[in-house]
Parts: sequence; structure tokens; C-alpha cells
Amino acid sequence: MSYEEVFNSWYEDHLKRRKGENKRRLAEGLRHEGKLFLQKVWWPAFSQFDDLHPEYELVDFREGKRYLDFAYVHDGLRLAIEIDGFNTHAAGVSRWQFSDNLVRQNHLVLDGWHVLRFSYDDVKDKPRMCIQMLQQFFGALLGHAKANEVSADEILEAEILKYARQLGRPVRPIDVARYLQIGEKRTKAILLRMLANQKLAKHGSGEQRIRCYVPNKNNLK
Repeated sequence: MSYEEVFNSWYEDHLKRRKGENKRRLAEGLRHEGKLFLQKVWWPAFSQFDDLHPEYELVDFREGKRYLDFAYVHDGLRLAIEIDGFNTHAAGVSRWQFSDNLVRQNHLVLDGWHVLRFSYDDVKDKPRMCIQMLQQFFGALLGHAKANEVSADEILEAEILKYARQLGRPVRPIDVARYLQIGEKRTKAILLRMLANQKLAKHGSGEQRIRCYVPNKNNLK
């Protein structure tokens, strides 16, 4: 299928599922810089729009509505993507708006989001650099050179390892389930696979039931 066919199907599917203000905003159409990002960066990098959400609605720390240009959400991985036009995000904002944008991004990070920002000029004039940045993001997260080599399970395993290293104590299955927002059975299956692959080691002396895990120091790169 062509880019136009895939884009139209993806856009209409999201439009059907939205309600209220979120639907109204999306029905107005994507901004020019957003469309350019999809056509010149995301599509050449991935050839599909699976798990990519336009005009993604969030409730911010002040209980108000915020919208991301795009959000990639899949199996516990949440990536916020913003396309910044110079006039909108630099010269045309007040001091209060500038500070508010920074606070907004900080809260995204604190809530477990990854954030990538691209300028309109780079999307327009340096799309290959933007593609490489996306690939480097997934590569740094998962240890792969190319984003299209990434599987959902590898994303989850990489997030679990990062979380376990930062936690400062042995990680429990309930910790992982809450952090990744996945079910108990899926959490258990992933942890047992990581244990079998020696990415994690059990913590404690229990033999019947593993209650806690730690990164396997003998198998860390």
C-alpha cells in the first residue's frame, strides 16, 4: 500500500475512536509540520503507523488537558514526539509559556515517558538525521543498530533492566507490572524468560517461589 493509503486508513481509524475535544482537534487535521514528520521521517523509518497516536491527549499535573503531537505507546514503552516550529515554540511564546512548556516536559519524564523533540527545519531539511535519531533511540534502548530489528518483548526487557538498575533494591513482579502497566501473567512470563536468559538473577534463598529479582551482574554489558 502507498503512503497515502496507509495514512488515510490510520487517520480515519483514530478519528472514529476519539470523542469530545480530542476528536474536534483531530478532525481539524494535523498541522503541516506534523504531516511532514510522518511523510519524511516516520514512514521512511518504519513503513507503518502501528501504535503511533496523533494529537495524544493527556491529563497534566494540574488536572488540565494537554496534547502531544504524537505518542508511540506499545507494551509499556511510551515515547512522546513533539515537532517544534520556531515561531510557535520560540519567538512567539511568553516567558510564562516557555516555563510552562519546560515543566510539562519534566512531568512527562517523571511519569515514565521518553521525549524526543524535532524542529520543523530539521524535519524539512534534514529528515535523514531525524530518522537516525529515532533509530538511535530504539537502538540505545535495546542494543540494536536498527529500529526495525526491535520486538515488543525486547522493549519490555530493556525497560525492566533499566528500571531494576535504577530502583536501588530488588525488583518484585508487582513493581514491574505497575511500572509497565501490563498484566500479572505477562509480567511473570517475561521475568522467567529473563531469568532463563540470565539477564536477571533471583534474590533470596527461596526455592519454590521467586519473589524478587536483581540484574545479573555476570551478564550485563
